[in-house]
Amino acid sequence: MTTGLALALALVLVMTLGPNKDQESQADSGPLPMAPRLPAPKDAGPTPTVPAPTAEQLQKQPWMHKLAPGEKPPQFVLFSFDGAVSKQHWDKVLPIARQKNAHVTGLLSGVYMLADQDANQYQPPAGLKRGASDISFGGTRQDIAARIGYLNQVIDEGHEIGTHYNGHFCSGGTQPSVDKWNTAAWNDELDQFKQIVDKARAAGFKLPDGAVRGGRTPCLEGVWDQAFPAMASHGLVYDTSKVALGVQWPSVQNGLYEFPMPEVRVPALGKQVVMMDFNLWYSLNGAQEQPERAGEFTQIVFDTYKSVHQAALNGNRAPLVIGNHFNEWNGSAFSTAMEQFLGYVCDKPETVCATYTEVIQWMQLQDPAVLDQLRKMPAARN
Repeated sequence: MTTGLALALALVLVMTLGPNKDQESQADSGPLPMAPRLPAPKDAGPTPTVPAPTAEQLQKQPWMHKLAPGEKPPQFVLFSFDGAVSKQHWDKVLPIARQKNAHVTGLLSGVYMLADQDANQYQPPAGLKRGASDISFGGTRQDIAARIGYLNQVIDEGHEIGTHYNGHFCSGGTQPSVDKWNTAAWNDELDQFKQIVDKARAAGFKLPDGAVRGGRTPCLEGVWDQAFPAMASHGLVYDTSKVALGVQWPSVQNGLYEFPMPEVRVPALGKQVVMMDFNLWYSLNGAQEQPERAGEFTQIVFDTYKSVHQAALNGNRAPLVIGNHFNEWNGSAFSTAMEQFLGYVCDKPETVCATYTEVIQWMQLQDPAVLDQLRKMPAARN
């Protein structure tokens, strides 16, 4: 991806709190509108389902079983990458995941599967101009063919592909942005994502029909009572866009599992920050390029990840969402921290680095009363 494209990807939600005097206080405004805090978990709508684990999964994943009385759940860690098409970064992630028996989730931006010369095949929703995208498109047709090849390797190695939707229209960019879209607009966006993926599948993309089961909205934005009905009607079973204070168990909201992005304490700063790479960068230096500080930032982020993992492991054991982009921001400080943590955590005792679908499969094996009890535990706070 070009530098301009990487910077366009930087339009993600920014949300920080002041010093740790009052961790329950409301967040101070960042440069972009803030996503609302996740409301108190309350099931709404039917519980969605995914296919049961295969016999091969059960053999390879000994943790994929119903908990015995008194047994603790695994500490799931969910690495997820918005955009998800950089071969440079997959070439770093895949060997670590292979070595550590980890699975991750790539959240695909549909426009990256359309060549620049085919941009007019995308008609953005809500009256936006045909061929518009705030993150450009996928390069040449040869680039698309190569991308299909390496994403097929991602799929073959057991990783999940979800959706980051298409044109990435955030509140700070082209209008009307996703935070103003109604259900019809979200339906249109998801229809077009499917059409783009279907076209890629016809060109050799191995992503099975129905395998896209969830995603994250651009900049964590959206009017949820408008977006979620469209997601559910398109067969999605999870979302991972909302924000929660601390690490919380997923709950069913409007017919989808919500895996919230945790707002956590950065120990080196004494601040609460949504644990996503750009948010962490903004909290450190206002998202200014200071590559000479890359090592310092990497250590701060890595230590934050370790602290939050330990809090969840010793607490409610809720799945820990690590939200990332494939990026080179600030001397690749944040990608390096993610790669180091992937290598550090995924073979720790009682820890499993899994996909969203795998976590839902595990939850489907559990007694509903056990899941209810887990959801009632206090959020894990570092």
